[in-house]
Amino acid sequence: MTEPAIRGNYPKPSSNQVFSTILKFDIIIAVVIAVVGGVIGYLVAGGSGLASALIGTAMVLVFGGITVVSILVANRYTASPIYPTLFFAVVLGTWILKFVLFIVLMLVLRGQPWTNDIVLFVSIVAAILGTLTVDVIVIARSRMAYASDVQLPSGE
Repeated sequence: MTEPAIRGNYPKPSSNQVFSTILKFDIIIAVVIAVVGGVIGYLVAGGSGLASALIGTAMVLVFGGITVVSILVANRYTASPIYPTLFFAVVLGTWILKFVLFIVLMLVLRGQPWTNDIVLFVSIVAAILGTLTVDVIVIARSRMAYASDVQLPSGE
């Protein structure tokens, strides 16, 4: 008996288009928040405010992008017999990695002389709210069936 292959040319789930759209609009909203937050941060706290706004927005974009990319990568193996296990291993593994990296980054950035903690916090919150808004709008406007990618019996 041969082992099931986890690599192959599997059909792409219909949700991939939704996640690709989310990633594109997340990048756009992050650039807008970085520019606006950078200007406001610079006016409020000078160079440290600008750096903090850019760092906070970049963190949200990278961490949010990692989630979307992990789902898109895991979806490459939909027809594999171990797909559910593989999907959750990839997605949960990246979530744990993101959580640890976020805590480490916050500990490293906290109190640095070249950052402003308040501007960093506000830019992170603004970027999170912006990307969550994008996620809701894209998903609400997508026309996906409740049971997509289902193969019905042929009736033979």
